[in-house]
Amino acid sequence: MSAGVRERPNSNLLSALRDPDFTLIEPYLVKETRITGDLLYRPGDNIAQVYFPLGPSLVSYLVTNFDGRDVETVMVGREGAVGGIVSSGYLPAYCRITVKFGGPFLRATVSCIQAAKDQSASFRRLFARYADCLMAQMFQSSACNAIHSIEQRTAKWIVASMDRTGEDVVPLTHEELASLLGVGRSYASRVLQKFKADGVLNTSRGALIVKDRDELVARACHCHSSVRAHFDTVLQGVYPDRE
Repeated sequence: MSAGVRERPNSNLLSALRDPDFTLIEPYLVKETRITGDLLYRPGDNIAQVYFPLGPSLVSYLVTNFDGRDVETVMVGREGAVGGIVSSGYLPAYCRITVKFGGPFLRATVSCIQAAKDQSASFRRLFARYADCLMAQMFQSSACNAIHSIEQRTAKWIVASMDRTGEDVVPLTHEELASLLGVGRSYASRVLQKFKADGVLNTSRGALIVKDRDELVARACHCHSSVRAHFDTVLQGVYPDRE
């Protein structure tokens, strides 16, 4: 690491930047702590800040349907960023973007990120490649919601969460899981009770405790591994791995 560059934050995306590129934004990064449920953007908001989840922090992109239910389309952890990744200028948010698992974040203005892109082609390429990976995740999520069972999607979501946080305890209620999957609470509860009866996980108040990760992976669809494979091709080493 070049002289003058401090130890990188726990962000896989920022760690992938070359030292000269990281120095372009390092002075403008602001660290803050966000709690679970914090609203980063609502539909129509002007996106002026880019947020980088650190460590176990997670963000959800949620699309609200006419019946009031929210369905998650994308989960973002330390592999990525939330906000104006590619475009510049007026950027209205399309969906609600909320903090799913609270923790540390870094943020910078969109104008700061854009200035770094203007100064460095390698900085610009890295963020363009990340945007491609984020789009691939959205495509896969759309296909997953259409063709895979609730049990497969539940297992996939829990595995993806574990990989990003590095923890076997997932802070998630039955109601929250049902909302993320776009199903009724009773349906989500039945799936979790089956997992519990089979020894895959336990439930406690407000959390899921994974007991058999290998079995959970076996029950999940392949969407998570497909997204990981694309990340590894486009941005090798950026997609989260269990620590």
